[in-house]
Amino acid sequence: MSVALPPKPPARPAKVSLWRYFRLFRQDILSAQPARLYRAWMAEFRTPFFRSYLCNDPDLVDLVLRRRPMDFPKSDRVREGLKPLLRDSVFITNGAHWQRQRRIIDPAFEGGRLRDTFPAMWDAGVACVARLRLKIGPEPIEIESETSHAAADVIFRTLFSIPIEDETAGAVFAEFKAHQRTAPVVNLGALLPLPRWFPRFHSRATKRTAARIRALIEGLTAARAAQIAAGTAPDDLATKIMTTPDPETGQCFDTPEMVDQVAIFFLAGHETSASALAWSLYLLALHPDWQDRLAAEAQAAIDPEKPYFSTINALKLSRATFREAMRLYPPVPMFVREARCPEQFRDRAVAPGAQVVISPWHLHRHERLWDNPDGFDPGRWETENGKTCLRNAYIPFSTGPRVCPGAGFAMAEGPLILSMILREFRVAPVPERPAMPVAHLTVRGKDGIWLQLSPR
Repeated sequence: MSVALPPKPPARPAKVSLWRYFRLFRQDILSAQPARLYRAWMAEFRTPFFRSYLCNDPDLVDLVLRRRPMDFPKSDRVREGLKPLLRDSVFITNGAHWQRQRRIIDPAFEGGRLRDTFPAMWDAGVACVARLRLKIGPEPIEIESETSHAAADVIFRTLFSIPIEDETAGAVFAEFKAHQRTAPVVNLGALLPLPRWFPRFHSRATKRTAARIRALIEGLTAARAAQIAAGTAPDDLATKIMTTPDPETGQCFDTPEMVDQVAIFFLAGHETSASALAWSLYLLALHPDWQDRLAAEAQAAIDPEKPYFSTINALKLSRATFREAMRLYPPVPMFVREARCPEQFRDRAVAPGAQVVISPWHLHRHERLWDNPDGFDPGRWETENGKTCLRNAYIPFSTGPRVCPGAGFAMAEGPLILSMILREFRVAPVPERPAMPVAHLTVRGKDGIWLQLSPR
């Protein structure tokens, strides 16, 4: 008996007008792309304003992201839609400014910090399970809102040692949901070569919600600075980052710079974790055999009375499933870089200023790289094909110097909370509400991801 493949957005027709393409792109990045990109090693896209090259060739991906990243900086076009919220955060800066930011940020995520933050992740998982217990019943639940709540809780507990129930934390979470609804995928400045002084026409709602989020974060940051000065600050990620000087200049982040970084920690850490966790649960609802295996693993590995850090290492099936969910539904579907100098890609000339697109969405489903590319199979990571692709064609957190500094945290947090949920509950799909992925800030369900929840 054939098993239905996980949902995948339909590809657009091979040829569409430029105007039609832009309209599709604003609605959803994924369905705006042609089907041939799942087999192509490289594709060129031309507009009157710029040229774009999508690269699926693993050697080109390695060149751009790992071997010569400074020759392919983040495209300024990426900044346009994110600027109201992120300003000059590490996610969108380049060059010496970006290098300084990473020198200050990276120590907070190195070595034993994961062990230090494990209790906060555990407490967020316990709180998530408690909230879900109150929602068991005949009505299905929209699981993305629940995983967003849990991921935001982890962020606030690990960064500022406060739960999501804290008044300021809850306000940031509420404003961020409003910001998501107002921020388009593509701003006018991302499509047209506008001068820097030209207004970018962000909507009033986008600017208003971004300003509110930043004001709330600034209040948390200023309060933490006062605690640091008084010697009463908790030993969490915010304190670590705010007290780490740049080893080259000796300077720490000031308050505006720290607000920028907290904004991206919340966006990246909350959005990506919530997306991956929601898709993991949906995929397991579609594959109850795998769900039962993960539930058995969770029952054996997790002692609800004794939160051991070693539990993370025991959740091998959960980690493989979380990894597979991010293969099929990478939270950030595309990375956009810009060529600084003339290049030759697969015998094709690439001019300075051209956009270079690395698409985890297409790379992770590439028909010439992966066995069963559209199928759900957490066991693939033990196969030779899976191990090879893991090294060469799997980049949910990017790779190279610009790899997400929180990748290790995400690969601990996600499988842990996934296992804590499956230990307590059984999830089933809702046939009349199938999920369909769309890409806005991250890959989410077009109309949400609905599941039926029952006690195990």
